[in-house]
Amino acid sequence: MACTVRRLDTLTLLAVTIALWFAIAVEVFLHQLPCPLCLLQRVAFTMVGIGLLLNLRFGVCPMHYGVVILSSLAGLAVAARQVLLHILPGNPGFGSPFLGLHLYTWAAIAFFALLAYSGTALMLAFARQNGTPRRFSFPEKCVATAFFAIALINLISTVLECGPGPCTSHSFGYHWFRPWLGE
Repeated sequence: MACTVRRLDTLTLLAVTIALWFAIAVEVFLHQLPCPLCLLQRVAFTMVGIGLLLNLRFGVCPMHYGVVILSSLAGLAVAARQVLLHILPGNPGFGSPFLGLHLYTWAAIAFFALLAYSGTALMLAFARQNGTPRRFSFPEKCVATAFFAIALINLISTVLECGPGPCTSHSFGYHWFRPWLGE
């Protein structure tokens, strides 16, 4: 059963990685910079990915799923807040919809699904591991590399957008590129 949960953790990490890559693609190719709430959702997805990576590297552990659960709860709270900000009739929402829903609505659904997955995985594979590092299989290495790459890209993108200070609700533009753009 632990092998099955390990494969499911790998697939779940792949889904989280794809979500983060998709968010960056929307930012870069559609020129839709993320708002501060969107950035917090990206942080929550990154923390979920770290919890899943811990499971893959050190074996299934309730503490690792705790990271996934707490990160998913934080992400769900932020995504739900953003959904509620744009729920009024006639409000166009933030950003372009994807398959009829905005990215923050998809994020709320994804965080809820991650909570359900974590609870199920805990029930299926609660086994004490000795905590020694395990070798990644080739697919796990590929997913882990893609995850680390997108986490680094998100960090760089956020620093470029917000600059050295906090991200404010009107920081729509790359802060460090403003001198070159004449802003």
